[in-house]
Amino acid sequence: MELEIQIKTLPSLPGVYQYYDKNGTILYVGKAKNLKKRVSSYFNKTHEIGKTNVLVKKIATIEHIVVDTETDALLLENNLIKKYRPRYNVMLKDDKTYPWICIKKERFPRVFLTRNLIKDGSEYYGPYPSVKMAKALLDLIKELYQLRSCSYDLSEKNIKLKKYAVCLDFHIGNCKGPCEGLQSEEDYQKDIQAIRNIVKGNFKESLQQFYGLMTYYADELEFEEAQKIKEKIAILDKYQAKSTVVNPSITNVDVFSIISDESYSYVNFFKIINGAIIQSHTVEIKKKLEETDKELLELAIIEIRQRFNSESTEVYVPFEVDLGENIKVTVPKLGDKKRIVDLSLRNAKYYRQEQFKQLKIVDPDKHVKRIMAQMQKDLRLTSEPRYIECFDNSNIQGTNPVAACVVFRNGKPSKKDYRHFNIKTVEGPDDFASMEEVVFRRYKRLLEEGQELPQLIVIDGGKGQLTSALKSLDILGLRHKIAIIGIAKRLEEIYYPNDPVPLYLNKTSETLKIIQQLRNEAHRFGITHHRNKRSKNVLVNELEQIPGIGKQTIVSLLKQFKSLKRTALASVEELEQAVGKSKAIVIFNYFQKDKS
Repeated sequence: MELEIQIKTLPSLPGVYQYYDKNGTILYVGKAKNLKKRVSSYFNKTHEIGKTNVLVKKIATIEHIVVDTETDALLLENNLIKKYRPRYNVMLKDDKTYPWICIKKERFPRVFLTRNLIKDGSEYYGPYPSVKMAKALLDLIKELYQLRSCSYDLSEKNIKLKKYAVCLDFHIGNCKGPCEGLQSEEDYQKDIQAIRNIVKGNFKESLQQFYGLMTYYADELEFEEAQKIKEKIAILDKYQAKSTVVNPSITNVDVFSIISDESYSYVNFFKIINGAIIQSHTVEIKKKLEETDKELLELAIIEIRQRFNSESTEVYVPFEVDLGENIKVTVPKLGDKKRIVDLSLRNAKYYRQEQFKQLKIVDPDKHVKRIMAQMQKDLRLTSEPRYIECFDNSNIQGTNPVAACVVFRNGKPSKKDYRHFNIKTVEGPDDFASMEEVVFRRYKRLLEEGQELPQLIVIDGGKGQLTSALKSLDILGLRHKIAIIGIAKRLEEIYYPNDPVPLYLNKTSETLKIIQQLRNEAHRFGITHHRNKRSKNVLVNELEQIPGIGKQTIVSLLKQFKSLKRTALASVEELEQAVGKSKAIVIFNYFQKDKS
């Protein structure tokens, strides 16, 4: 049952999944474009390969890491397989790694492809999921920039002594001859900086140069060369130069993030070695008092580092924390370090969502209580809003004014309690007066019938509609018995009685989502009633023009055909079933005459 719930609550996002047995031993690591679909596929069919069936039977728990792209998932899967060497994963005998582009640390740096990362101060960019992609990028760089390919030691001394002579690359235009001092180091470094931008994904300037080169070839009628550049530009457009998962400049670091609600906090941990995520873990912390995120994150960092025996001397976090003098705390603002922290935060958020979904399945009462407690706090109410009513007015171009009241119980629509209102005492399109009338009629009736009153009333509109609703509550003596708020459409601001300053809820909060759902449901319900009323009025007015057709016949036609258009298109036989033969012929002939 627990495994089934884990599968149901997986996100439909790219990522990596890990299967564990009942002893906590990792069995398998896999990547997925859609985690939920991929993992579900293991459990909803019998596999032809017996080994897969054995694996499925052994799975006790599932963990996952959400990433941004399929490429990130591919690279992360590779890292985790090498780290844990799961029994059911294929292990490459030669243990090949993905290719990188290296900008060598030397005077007049070379740029080349490599699979080996050497800690000599050189810059490494990648990794690339395929050699083809990396080579295409290198070819583009060589088309644009004339770089040396030799491995000579181009020190100032060697160049002055004329130790080297230009080679074939110089004569065919692929190198500017720095070995003979024909290109300055400053000029060469400008090209290297441009290459850094390309491999980092900053293609705008470089693409402009590529297009310029393509246009030049076309103008010179060298169409084959122009086509080659065009094909390489297409490859570059598809290429993702950067991966959030891997960056070799990030070495031996712990990454932490936190997200909190009323009762719990969720802390995610990434372990990064040599630029790659090799471990991910999320913990749930139940709050005891009103602890701050800073306090909880500090406690969690100490606990998690001890649990995983982490000896890294640096941590990345979303805000400043105090961890003593021996640990360097970094709060990244830009670049790959910031993206790693953001990815950690995303995983904490998805873990929290999955816990909510699992709680909803396993213990729906607890789930409702949590949401109600959150709404009570967010909306500053004296009690949980278990029973909410929301009002909305509808009048299109001032015709057929109506109103709707929708009811939510325990955060969910209670459609049997929805009510429509036809405006009776207001002439013309007056939203304020209409709201006053509807609220008065609704709660006057509930009081007279001795029915339960809501804990919260939501008015679709700003201060004007809220004030009108308050007038009716005052008359009925309910002003201080029922909480009431108004929600304005423009900025989703929430208004309270006698408070000129609106409340702005977090756009992602569950409270705001429920209030928006209430408002949207009231609007939908009201518009449907308004549309039906207008259609009915048009039908009644038209049918009243037919000689010999009375009110009872009109009612019968309304029940049968619902609209004027359907009545007008009906055959004699269909009309006869509703109103009898003689009247059916009269109605049919009337509409046929109208058509002609």
